[in-house]
Amino acid sequence: MVVEDEPSVLLFLEEGLDERGFDVISARNGGEALHILGSNPLDVAVLVADIRIGEGIDGWEIARCARDIEPALPIVYITGDSAGAWDEQGVPNSRLLQKPFTRLDLADAINGLLETA
Repeated sequence: MVVEDEPSVLLFLEEGLDERGFDVISARNGGEALHILGSNPLDVAVLVADIRIGEGIDGWEIARCARDIEPALPIVYITGDSAGAWDEQGVPNSRLLQKPFTRLDLADAINGLLETA
């Protein structure tokens, strides 16, 4: 699942993951993400969450809630300005990608987490 509020970035992520064979479920805010996670947790193999996604809960909180539902769920955080808080806010066994990054960077982060899961 990808959680991103910026339409152009969401499209970039969706296309990149689709090109690499991932089925993508998208959410544009925290409430939508939590609804998907709560109703279909087995459909989500990896969470890619932007940290700052407008009003409501942020990517840090989405990841913590996701881990309450599925403790081993791989998490990739993406951010333009919040990387410094990863040590304090991030969940264990997660990755952080600083924007800008490539689609290959994202795929490598996901595959790295899936290989260790």
